[in-house]
Amino acid sequence: MIFLYYFFAVLLVYLSYKSFRGGFEYLAFFRREAARPRSGYRPFCSIIAPCKGLDQELEKNLVALFEQDFPTYEVIFVVDDKSDPAVPIIEKIRRTDAGTERMSRIVVAQKATQSGQKVENLREAVLHISPKSEVFVFVDSDARPRPQWLGNLVAPLEDEKIGCASGYRWFIGKGLSLATEMRAVWNASIASALGADTRNNFCWGGALAVRRETFEKLDLREKWRGVLSDDFAVTRAMNEADLPIFHVPEALTPSVENCTFREMLEFTTRQMKITRVYGPKYWMMSLIGSGLFNAVMLTSLLLLVFSGHFWIPLVVILLVSLFSIGKSWLRLKAVRLVLKDYERELDRQFWMQNTLWLFAPPLFFYNCLAALLSRKIVWRGIRYELKSPTETVILGAHLRN
Repeated sequence: MIFLYYFFAVLLVYLSYKSFRGGFEYLAFFRREAARPRSGYRPFCSIIAPCKGLDQELEKNLVALFEQDFPTYEVIFVVDDKSDPAVPIIEKIRRTDAGTERMSRIVVAQKATQSGQKVENLREAVLHISPKSEVFVFVDSDARPRPQWLGNLVAPLEDEKIGCASGYRWFIGKGLSLATEMRAVWNASIASALGADTRNNFCWGGALAVRRETFEKLDLREKWRGVLSDDFAVTRAMNEADLPIFHVPEALTPSVENCTFREMLEFTTRQMKITRVYGPKYWMMSLIGSGLFNAVMLTSLLLLVFSGHFWIPLVVILLVSLFSIGKSWLRLKAVRLVLKDYERELDRQFWMQNTLWLFAPPLFFYNCLAALLSRKIVWRGIRYELKSPTETVILGAHLRN
């Protein structure tokens, strides 16, 4: 039995080392992209921002859309109800000097019947885009784009061979909150899976740019029919068309908000349930990877305390810890190159990112098991059942206790 432990312990150490090496590649990629000369590609763009309910600091997030360092673009806000509490905030912003400098409008989508409400909003919004728009840009209402965000996100599309360009989120808490920091650590491990290899990248719908001709050629609006995950659907379409997905480090987008432990578990489990349906290989990798980590580290600790096998378990724990801390440190170093306006917040995250990594694998394992047992989720107050990648059942409104 001890030899079985040795086998899996060596495997975990190897995978941890490989992940650590990936941290260097991630940092090098960020540095390389940061040093790249700014592109002169400045087509007319349409930013589509689906809104539902009141995100924390929603007004600041939406104002940021009008503060982009970009010559010509429009902003299309889309809701599913004229009485949505986000509408007065949108109208307030549109009446300000910042809002009137850019063309903007509010679109009201119909209530979804066979897809996620966000997807239904997007399908409606693309029908209202300006005829002169060359690039469609999608952003989430809980994201806060920096002024250079749009230019950086669109720049790779100057190469017509690129299918789409995508950023990713980085959670930043408002003050110290354990649940908030745990969610940030969990999310960070996914962020660093993106990089220079366009074949292995995936899209994030909170910072996504697609040429209009590509969107129409792939018939993405139709491919969104019946789905819940807009970004996984775009990822699949790009892969099927053999089009590269370019990850843009400088489009890393802050989400500035706190969460409770209940909200953290709800978010992470929902993401993994969606992943199991739309990207089952990623779910399986997470299940096996987190299961291996938990089993080996727990067994190492038990052997260290209760058996005569002292040195090997100790070495395993130390090596895995050193490689994991090193990966977290390199990842945060890369993020600092981009999120320069959040230096104080990232300083605070330094200790959390380099300690809470130990609890991320147990959380991932819990999420994966929850995804194995149920395909039902709650998202923006609506209960869904994910029947398949092309079939979503709306179960009704969710009443939180």
